[in-house]
Amino acid sequence: MKLTILGPAHPYRGGLASIMQTMARVYQHNGHEVDVCTFTLQYPSLLFPGKSQTVSTPAPKDLKIRREVSTVNPFNWLRVGQMLRRERPDFILLKYWTPFMAPCFGTIARLARKNGHTKVLCQIDNVEPHEKHLIDKPCNCYFLRAVDGFVYMSDEVFRQLRNYTEAPALFSPHPRFENFGERIDRTEACAQLELDPTLRYALFFGLIRDYKGLDLLLKAWGKLKRQGKTAGRKLIVAGEFYTAPEPYKRLVDEQGIADEVILHDRFIPDSVVGAYFSAADFVVLPYRSATQSGVTQIAYQFSTPMIVTDVGGLGEIVPDQKVGYLCLPEVDSIAEKIDQIWQGDNLERFHQNCLVERERFSWEEMCAKLMAVYERVK
Repeated sequence: MKLTILGPAHPYRGGLASIMQTMARVYQHNGHEVDVCTFTLQYPSLLFPGKSQTVSTPAPKDLKIRREVSTVNPFNWLRVGQMLRRERPDFILLKYWTPFMAPCFGTIARLARKNGHTKVLCQIDNVEPHEKHLIDKPCNCYFLRAVDGFVYMSDEVFRQLRNYTEAPALFSPHPRFENFGERIDRTEACAQLELDPTLRYALFFGLIRDYKGLDLLLKAWGKLKRQGKTAGRKLIVAGEFYTAPEPYKRLVDEQGIADEVILHDRFIPDSVVGAYFSAADFVVLPYRSATQSGVTQIAYQFSTPMIVTDVGGLGEIVPDQKVGYLCLPEVDSIAEKIDQIWQGDNLERFHQNCLVERERFSWEEMCAKLMAVYERVK
């Protein structure tokens, strides 16, 4: 089959680009003709909260990646849509994670489908965004109703999707990020990150946005310190701020934990992601809201135990007391589980269970589900 994957890819950075490139490789491995169509402009600089949208590393030599799409230029959408209409791929695979992409993706999809051959499939992260705006619903309507079929990664997303469309949709959980490699020796990981290997570490990882509840985690750590339960332990916060950093830094000072919080407030390149998850005893996701999270799938890749709040679809991915703990998005509950996970043989037991549980999260399964959706709509 002839497939076009439309979304983030090199030189754009981050997990979304990794996902699209990994799926392209799976389809290529299975004998399909695949090209990846990515952005000339993803976000205008005024709307991008980070420091850089791209990486300077060479493009992968095993993929055909072309930069074609500007998300802010309607004339470009018309050109790309007509181009794909002429090229007649069997299906176009889109990744959808924010209503900002809806006008661009929806227009391209509508035009491409007019050839009477090409179908539009979507691997959908979110329907309703975590940070809401008045234009979300009309944007979602415009895009979601231009799609022939979906693969979703949590029941919460499916429930939201059905408010907009009855198009065929199948479930497949978020696969593991195998591109980050395998777990390395803890001492080596600490050396890479310039950490003291005699200390124990908890980890908060990923882009820092208000809905992710870092403030709850900092307050929970402060509570544990006041109870005398953090001796010999530190909290690593690794990720770039996509919100104002000052309130979080003030909170660190107010909680009296500046000497126990290691703040790596920058984008974490792929080459060192494994070091963080190999050095840490566990990762904490204190989210106030969620559909699913790529961080859980990085944790599974490195068999790192997890503490996650029981919101959205996180409980579907992290079985309580098997690979870690579920807790409430509240300070006391987060603190209780952090204290508990360091007791007895919990860490080793959860680590071993991760090795088993992670096998259900595969890219082959995700791509197979998309092919099953295509068979329903072709």
